[in-house]
Amino acid sequence: MSVLRRYCVGAIAVTFVHSLPLYATVQEVPSGQSVTLHEVLVDMVNGENWLRFRFVAPSIGADKGKVSHDDAAKDIEHLCAAVAVPYIAEYDLKSDLVVVSMADQKTKFGETNPDATQFFEAFRVQNDICIWEAF
Repeated sequence: MSVLRRYCVGAIAVTFVHSLPLYATVQEVPSGQSVTLHEVLVDMVNGENWLRFRFVAPSIGADKGKVSHDDAAKDIEHLCAAVAVPYIAEYDLKSDLVVVSMADQKTKFGETNPDATQFFEAFRVQNDICIWEAF
């Protein structure tokens, strides 16, 4: 698995890629669907260090539609607590914000894919507890 580190210096973005062992392959979540950790990205946004945990969750797809947005939101909260918090501790990562996302297929970060269904939520992690952060 690769960790992307992106820092903006003026109008220039500098990217560093580091390899980390894969922490979780398949994770069961409250909705019953199986999700796979696709990648963890680390970048700076408006002076804050953001960690992005990107999961593939085929059951949220528009064609499949087995898992609703409300159920996926519960899954995302679970993934923050069950995957992101331990991952942050294991790799001694620092974050101001944790973004957990699900897509029904692998997507490239930052690129539009009109065929993909994607859900995401942001959290502040304090004392190993994920606190939902409204955008």
